[in-house]
Amino acid sequence: MTAQPDLLEIAPSLYRLRIPDGEAHLLNSYVWLGPDSVALFDTGWVHSAPLVEAALHALGRSRKDVGQVVLSHFHEDHAGAAAEIAAWGNAEIIAGAAEAPVVRGVDDGPLPRFTAAEKTIHSEPTEPPRAPACRVDTEVVDGDILPIAGEAQVLHLPGHTPGSIALHLPRLDVVLTGDTVAEFNGQVVLGVFNVDRAETRHSALSIAATGARIAGFGHGEPVMADASARIEYAQDPFADPPTTARSQDPRAGRPAGARP
Repeated sequence: MTAQPDLLEIAPSLYRLRIPDGEAHLLNSYVWLGPDSVALFDTGWVHSAPLVEAALHALGRSRKDVGQVVLSHFHEDHAGAAAEIAAWGNAEIIAGAAEAPVVRGVDDGPLPRFTAAEKTIHSEPTEPPRAPACRVDTEVVDGDILPIAGEAQVLHLPGHTPGSIALHLPRLDVVLTGDTVAEFNGQVVLGVFNVDRAETRHSALSIAATGARIAGFGHGEPVMADASARIEYAQDPFADPPTTARSQDPRAGRPAGARP
């Protein structure tokens, strides 16, 4: 039996869908209810499609209403159900241009590089945590605009994976961050298990530069006020040694709010 969907409206017509199961900390997908179609940001685990469909029904929609599926990156907890949802028939599957070959199953994708602290909370993988291969209909790059919530600006955020992306929804004052940053025990923190930690720190500052008031994370609870300021000074408790995103970024001296 499919679990009752845990939905939270974080902005008008934008919902956080909690994806249960697995070891991932408070895993989330996001559902945008447009007047004519629905957009999804990430899909959860490979078995999450029935939960996504249940969430759509709870919101008065159905699988045929899904018009876009945006994947923040290729990892199995975020793109796991993409192939099944793509088979529903109506959805345009969207991924970062640098990520698309991995999503399609053409490339394997790189392994994350664990810090010493990260090794205490998770065993190092021997192969990339890739989802089942899924078609990609549209490849996007930094600055592209998608017709979601009026307009959604794509942010290319290398670091967690080489082709990770986020979405800035300026009309809602929201940014959906993927795994570049997260919420953990009330703190905004740098995402864990990165391919390039220095790039992840820099990408966190790119998110902060949007000025968004609200942030929806791939993992953790949303931040409903002052999100960009909190992301700018995100803690990095699993660094060697622990620090903040801004204090360790070599380009952190630029004016506040400037895009890198």
